[in-house]
Amino acid sequence: MEGTIREPDTSSVVVGVDGSQSARDAAQWASAEAARRGRPLHLVHALDTDGRAFHLSAASVERVRRAGSELLEETAGAIAAEHPELHVTTEFSRRDPVTALHRAAGLHGTIVVGNRGLGGFNSLMLGSVGLRTAAGARTPVIVVRGVENGAEAGVVLAAVRDELNLECARYAAREAELRKASLRLLHVWNAVQSVGNVVSMLDNIEEIADGYVETLKVIAEEIRGEYPGLTVRADAEKSISVAGVLVEASHHADLLVMGGRRSPGYIGPSLGHITHSLVHHSHCPVLLFPRHGQELRRKP
Repeated sequence: MEGTIREPDTSSVVVGVDGSQSARDAAQWASAEAARRGRPLHLVHALDTDGRAFHLSAASVERVRRAGSELLEETAGAIAAEHPELHVTTEFSRRDPVTALHRAAGLHGTIVVGNRGLGGFNSLMLGSVGLRTAAGARTPVIVVRGVENGAEAGVVLAAVRDELNLECARYAAREAELRKASLRLLHVWNAVQSVGNVVSMLDNIEEIADGYVETLKVIAEEIRGEYPGLTVRADAEKSISVAGVLVEASHHADLLVMGGRRSPGYIGPSLGHITHSLVHHSHCPVLLFPRHGQELRRKP
């Protein structure tokens, strides 16, 4: 038996809760997101008691199970008081948190994790559970950051790198519509990196830049055609720090949507360095969208 569980809907917003302030903030944000989308909310508390069976007595397992169930009940009650129309399910899992969150989300759910930290510099850093959840996910993962002041900017920001980000831009457009916000598509071009990647001469830099701008324009045109009521702004900037520009832009956004690029890593998938920087330092929640690779329909 997996644990105490009420099965989530396949399109649930799934959030991990562990009693920390970070997790409480994530659960509160996730409940508003689920209500906005008209989706169920699924609360997961996972302690990996199966993995530590040799180190825990039956009495200890029962204590943590009871404490976890109480935490889930308390969290669900607080959410119900704020969003009485929201359908909330709960799960106490005996698996490790990352596996439990991925399993609960399935192929169509959205996972929400908090920004883990204990104060000081560490409060800026995402915990290992959040990192591993984001790196290994096959569905969107949202890292909740920068929600302390509660102010809304009325903007969803989408980071656009290349034509494979079309589906990511579509997802950002849907999020903007749900929030009655505008959409800003932002491409940041790193000249040094681009020259190195294509082994190009400096004379070709402007040509490379023009190609990126053209791709951004095509994506913007596609989104405007599909979402005619949405205000879409497309910007291209040149910088030696892609992450730095995106972090600064996140000051003026309610949500940053970007493709969840991954690196192989030594012990499984890990986030690319730009993605890694954003989930640690963004000033708004970051939604990582799995890149599935969809080509643009360019006009002749």
